[in-house]
Amino acid sequence: MKHKSLVSIDDYTKDDYLKIIEKAAHFEKNPVQNILNGKVIATLFFEPSTRTRLSFESAVNKLGGKIIGFTDAASSSVQKGESLKDTIKTVANYSDLIVMRHPVEGSARYASEVSNVPVVNAGDGANQHPTQTLLDLYSIYKTQGTLENLNIFMVGDLKYGRTVHSLLMAMSHFNPTFNFISPEFLKMPKEYKLFLDSKGIKYYEHEDFTEYIKEADIVYMTRVQKERFSDPIEYEKVKDVYILRNEMLKGTKENLKVLHPLPRVNEINVDVDDNPKAYYFEQALNGVYTRQAIIATILDL
Repeated sequence: MKHKSLVSIDDYTKDDYLKIIEKAAHFEKNPVQNILNGKVIATLFFEPSTRTRLSFESAVNKLGGKIIGFTDAASSSVQKGESLKDTIKTVANYSDLIVMRHPVEGSARYASEVSNVPVVNAGDGANQHPTQTLLDLYSIYKTQGTLENLNIFMVGDLKYGRTVHSLLMAMSHFNPTFNFISPEFLKMPKEYKLFLDSKGIKYYEHEDFTEYIKEADIVYMTRVQKERFSDPIEYEKVKDVYILRNEMLKGTKENLKVLHPLPRVNEINVDVDDNPKAYYFEQALNGVYTRQAIIATILDL
C-alpha cells in the first residue's frame, strides 16, 4: 500500500482493510505523534466539505505535519481557467501527498495518473469516497466486534450516494446481507447489484423499512443530496421520504448501530441522538484515527 494512491476502495484488499483498522486503533490510543514532521499534505477541495476536510487536517496536525491547499475552487487558479492537470502537477511539487475532493466522477483517478505524489480521493462526484468507507469499516468493527456476516441496511439516496457505493464494495469481502431501502428514483445502480450477484451476496430491495429494521445490525442512513439533482422538483419529491425516529428503534437488536456519513438534514430526527444506538458522531471522530492510519500507511511511516 505504501506510496500508492487511494482512489477507489478496491485499490485496497481485504487484508489492507484489516491493517488500516488495526492501525486506526493504534492511533486512537495515541493520536498525538510527530511522525509527519517535515511532511506537507495538500488538501484540494473543489467541493464544500466539513467533516472530511477537517478530519484530514486534524489528522495531519496531530501527527506533526503541515497543510496547504484550498477549501473552495473559487479561491484557486481554477477560477482563472487552469486545468485540473496543471493544478495537480503544480501542487505535487509542493507536497508529499494530495487529498482531493472534486465534483466530477473519475477526477481522482486522473489526478493520480498525472501526479508524482500519492493522491487520496476524498470524494469524486457520485462515484467513490474510500476514506469514508475505511472509517465506516472501523466504526462497524468497533461496535460489532466483527465485520463478518452482518445485516446492513442502506437507506435513502442509493443512486448518488458515493459512501454507500464504496461501503458495499468493501463489505462484499465479509459475507454481508444487504437491505436497500430507497424510492424507485434513487435505487442502488444496476452495476452494484450485478457486482453483488457476481460475489453471491444476498441483497433485498424495499421502499419502506419499518417492518424490517428489527433484523438490522447496522442502519446506514444517507442524505438525499440536493446538489446531485438537476431538477429541483425531483429533489422536493424525495427529500423527506425517510426519516428515522427514536420510536422506530424500539425492539431492535441490542447491537444495532445507526451510522450516517453526515451532514444530515432531517433524515435522522434529533430525538435519536441520545439513543445509545446512535453512533454517527462517534463515527465522525473515528475519521481522524482512520485518516491518520491511511496517511501513515501511504507514506510508510
